[in-house]
Amino acid sequence: MAFEGLSEKLTQVFKKLRAHGKLTESDVKEAMREVRLALLEADVSYKVVKDFVGRVSERAVGEEVLASLTPAQQVIKIVNEELIALMGNGNSRLNMAAKPPTVIMLCGLQGSGKTTHAAKLAKLLKKEGHHPLLVACDIYRPAAIDQLVVVGGRADVKVFEMGQTDPVEIAKQGLRFAKDNNHDVVILDTAGRLHIDEKLMDELKNIKAETAPDEIMLVVDAMTGQDAVNVAKAFDEALGITSVLMSKLDSDTRGGAALSVLSVTGKPIKFVGMGEKLDDFEQFHPDRMASRILGMGDVLTLIEKAEDVYSQQEAQRLTQKLTQSQFDMNDLLQQLQQIKKMGDLRKLVSMVPGVGNKADEIEIDDKAMGRTEAIITSMTPAERAKPSIINPSRKRRIAKGSGTEVQDVNRLLKQFEQMQQMMKKLGKGGKGLFGRRKMPKIDPSMLEGMGGMGGFPKF
Repeated sequence: MAFEGLSEKLTQVFKKLRAHGKLTESDVKEAMREVRLALLEADVSYKVVKDFVGRVSERAVGEEVLASLTPAQQVIKIVNEELIALMGNGNSRLNMAAKPPTVIMLCGLQGSGKTTHAAKLAKLLKKEGHHPLLVACDIYRPAAIDQLVVVGGRADVKVFEMGQTDPVEIAKQGLRFAKDNNHDVVILDTAGRLHIDEKLMDELKNIKAETAPDEIMLVVDAMTGQDAVNVAKAFDEALGITSVLMSKLDSDTRGGAALSVLSVTGKPIKFVGMGEKLDDFEQFHPDRMASRILGMGDVLTLIEKAEDVYSQQEAQRLTQKLTQSQFDMNDLLQQLQQIKKMGDLRKLVSMVPGVGNKADEIEIDDKAMGRTEAIITSMTPAERAKPSIINPSRKRRIAKGSGTEVQDVNRLLKQFEQMQQMMKKLGKGGKGLFGRRKMPKIDPSMLEGMGGMGGFPKF
């Protein structure tokens, strides 16, 4: 995961600070020395590290911090604020044209992930209500056009291509096609090279002159480390990029490039690729990323992912069923399917406050959710609605149909029964989950029993 190493080291630094109770100036200096080493090991630019640690140190040794009742928390607060400033605390929204279509020109080196991320961006924009068009301007890389057609199809977005003709003409005709067919966003997938050369830049300059893009977004591979910063500087000097899209951030445990790009180039990171799937794509929020780095979770992103797969009406329906003790196996199956849509379970757990970089230490059985789903789908409609009717012979049939053992079926039924008992206690009193003046006493063993259900982690 991104920033894994940095997050672990910073957690240790702050743990030492909390142990002191009252801090001295030498305590802060020692902590800042360790922060400096952690940032350098995370492949953050030396100049960026020097400036960052200087700002934090200046604020952290102030009288207000050292005299505070909770000085360690004050230092963590300062580090958090400076991390946000380092990654950009301004607006990270796309530059949209006053009169559509908005033209977004993606550029970058070959292998940075432009084509895949063009489709990811298009899918995200479509989800937001736009009508995007992908334009295949990379005529050099073998199968680049075919790749864009395939990923565009997966994103359910139209792809404009003219084969291996002049890229500038393709961009020009693509823009005309967008205007004629009511596409309000045009994403140009331009060619890259294995290195920066004059021919590449001249072609990109000509496309820029012909299409007047509202956003020139550089796609950089986070795994290239400090080279990503050098690439960003070179493209900015030649084209005047407006923003950065950082790909493969999930594959780089250091993540130093993300902490250096804005400071070195002055251009904000607006989006990040966090995996191979088209949905593994996020708008970049510096405050949320800083929170993840410091192990404080990312509740807002977690909520947004939940809202993407869950309507308010469905949430209200589920709450009503829970409070009225009507929650059955059909509802549990639906919940499992919704959670799967939200993405990788370990990534979701890492966003929970207090878990952060400890997500890898939590025992998560990735196959358990699939086994639970198989067991439920092997039940008859009557058995799902009323699991209490499942006798030994039914259990054997369900186990055989789901490819599991009878003890797996027993375990699920027991956990489901414990969950129903807990929900029944929560729902007593007629006011529902949130209307009670006093929460009922819950047997901790119920929560332990729920720990293994459907692959949920045991905290």
